[in-house]
Formats: sequence, structure tokens, C-alpha cells
Amino acid sequence: MKRNIGYSLAAAAASLAASIAFAQCSPAPDCGTVVDVQTVKQEGQSSGGGAVLGGIVGGVIGHQVGSGRGNTVATVAGAAGGAYAGNQIEKNKNSSVTYVVKLKMDNGGNRTFNFAQPTSFQVGDKIKVVDKKLTKQ
Repeated sequence: MKRNIGYSLAAAAASLAASIAFAQCSPAPDCGTVVDVQTVKQEGQSSGGGAVLGGIVGGVIGHQVGSGRGNTVATVAGAAGGAYAGNQIEKNKNSSVTYVVKLKMDNGGNRTFNFAQPTSFQVGDKIKVVDKKLTKQ
């Protein structure tokens, strides 16, 4: 008799533990699976300041080369090259990288989360959304 009660209690405890573990992320709007992880680089905007500064520096350096007409051509070429380089440097300085994690929710919906830093989430990870934050299951 005691043995049967012990087995019954053990079976009930195992069943309860299994149902709790399953209920942790049963089909619900806050549970899902990672279906895609992307790194997105956004090119920065240029205000024109880099081009102006680069043009001035390039023109001054170009003016140091040659004499007569060659000097004029070198000044113009230096200014144009400097303006282009300054513009590109400014764009690179203002660029940003976003890490995008896409989820397929258990209820059939899709959600996307953006992060400023790299994440450890991988395709196939089971995820639960808690307070708008992702946690692995």
C-alpha cells in the first residue's frame, strides 16, 4: 500500500513537473522561435562639413605642388579630391550598425527586435518575450 502511494506521488510529481515545463512556453503570444539574425549597416549622413574641410585641406596641399598652370591644376585637383575624401570620412563616422533578430511567434505572428550590440541569439533558439526583452528558453 505504501509502495503504491509512493509510486502515485512520484507519477503525480513527474506529471506536474512536465506540465509546468510545457506551460513555460506553450503556444502563447509571448513565445516563439528565432528565424533570422541579421547585421544591418546604415550609411551615415553627411552635413557637408567634411567636404568643406577636406576641400580646403586638399586645396592647400595641392597648391604646394608645381608652378604656373600645373600649380593651378594641382590646387583644383587637391580641393576636389579632399572634398570627396572629407565627405566619405564624415559618412563613415556617422554610420551605425544594428543587429536585427526576427521571431516567428507560436501564435503565428512575427516580431522583430533591434539591438545596438551583437547578440547571442541564433536561428532556432526558443524565445520568450518578457517586458519587451528576449529571453532564451
